[in-house]
Amino acid sequence: MTDTSSTRPAEGEGQAPRQSRLRRLMRFIPLIAPVLLWAVPCWVLLHTGQHWPLPVTLAGTALFALGLIGMPLLLIRGHGRRQRDRAAIIGATLLGTIWTLFTWSVLTGVLLRLALTVAGVGESQDRARIVTWAVLGISAVLLAWGYAEARRVPRVRRLDVQLPRLGAGLDGIRVVLITDTHYGPLDRARWSARVCETVNTLEADLVCHTGDIADGTAERRRAQAAPLGTVRATRARVYVTGNHEYYSEAQGWVDLMDELGWKPLRNRHLLLERGGDTLVVAGVDDVTAESSGLAGHRAHLAGALNGADPDLPVLLLAHQPKFIDRAAAAGIDLQLSGHTHGGQIWPFHHLVRIDQPALAGLSHHGPRTLLYTSRGTGFWGPPFRVFAPSEITLLVLRSPHLPTST
Repeated sequence: MTDTSSTRPAEGEGQAPRQSRLRRLMRFIPLIAPVLLWAVPCWVLLHTGQHWPLPVTLAGTALFALGLIGMPLLLIRGHGRRQRDRAAIIGATLLGTIWTLFTWSVLTGVLLRLALTVAGVGESQDRARIVTWAVLGISAVLLAWGYAEARRVPRVRRLDVQLPRLGAGLDGIRVVLITDTHYGPLDRARWSARVCETVNTLEADLVCHTGDIADGTAERRRAQAAPLGTVRATRARVYVTGNHEYYSEAQGWVDLMDELGWKPLRNRHLLLERGGDTLVVAGVDDVTAESSGLAGHRAHLAGALNGADPDLPVLLLAHQPKFIDRAAAAGIDLQLSGHTHGGQIWPFHHLVRIDQPALAGLSHHGPRTLLYTSRGTGFWGPPFRVFAPSEITLLVLRSPHLPTST
């Protein structure tokens, strides 16, 4: 027998410094990211051979420096303990603006400058100034368009979803999904009412809200959420918590949704019956619920399905798409999720995909499980949606079985 006890500490000692160095590096990311977001556009627009008049260069540099200092302070003031809405609005708008400027400074600063050089257009200063005006023009257009997209009532996205285990009596059942409404510092009570009016035109049997109702407590955002009480469904209105509820007294949101006539599916299910067939509609708390410290809040799929006939098809509400691994392992037929916002401001979707298995739309997981991920009905933080439009989703569930002839 070989004694390995003497080698194990050496391996552990070798891994520990590497992990420690990685943890130290991760601590600097929140500091490095804002610096890059503001420094790169400043450099590309002002300091790459444009030779602007000195007052223009100094004023522009000072503006970027002010943004670098002011944006984090505004976001902290807006989302900290006191939650100053005006500071949150300004800070979030700055965040969306600088993200867009950063993205197009990198893309246009490299690609357009290269194209102009290869084409032999102008002198170095001319090319640098063309790049500057192109970045500013593209960013301005995208931000104006993105703002209009974020503030509009979402378009309705319709699709048929076939579930092999769905009985013929339930064929054609209409499920409407709204999610990530994110009522917040920017008052959207009128927008909320118009969204609910649109939902009511869809003649839904079941209306689902998969969380992230708001940023702020139920008491603070009640006026914006109140129109949800007007939503109509022939069978049920159901709701599950998102991660943002756990930043804002989640139980208050559960209680308010119950008060507005929505059924909070907190690790529970209900049965939807029609034509002699039954669909299990289940819901779980968000995956962050347990770490919130709220008693009884956690994502517990076994609890949600407790007492349900395992031979019946299951529609599961879970805020984050990443829950799909557990859903597929349990043989869930269809999971409805939100959370990703489709990336919200391109190309942020690449970062979202690091954390989530799906960005938007219908995807297959495991032998029979489908996942539908909504791009969200509202927006979080920056009031912009660029190449990631919001949606209200109408899913018509289809059965492969023909009705039994009599």
